[in-house]
Amino acid sequence: MLKKQEKRQRRQIHIRAKVKGTEKCPRLSVFRSNKYIYAQLIDDVNGKTLVSANNVKIDKKDGLNKIEKAKEIGSSLAKKAIDNKITKIVFDRGGYKYHGRVKAIAEGAREGGLKF
Repeated sequence: MLKKQEKRQRRQIHIRAKVKGTEKCPRLSVFRSNKYIYAQLIDDVNGKTLVSANNVKIDKKDGLNKIEKAKEIGSSLAKKAIDNKITKIVFDRGGYKYHGRVKAIAEGAREGGLKF
């Protein structure tokens, strides 16, 4: 299992070397565990998190699967970002495949009004 994590961390390093976020165009960083998923908009120049969202509170809702919860996280993150006058972002998939929950966050953010 450690081998799989090492591979993801290598992919993550290569992606983060290419993708940089600024205050006007922050980086949408995604982390997923088995139970929860977290997303945050990061300004890499100043090293600050501008907006964040997760499914810890959404997890209490019944009848939603993980992908539907991830889509809700993306749309709530987009709403918070637009309130902070952020409309353009750079997507950082964090070494994960662009599939499933990671893809759902991106789609929810796009539907919420963010531009990649």
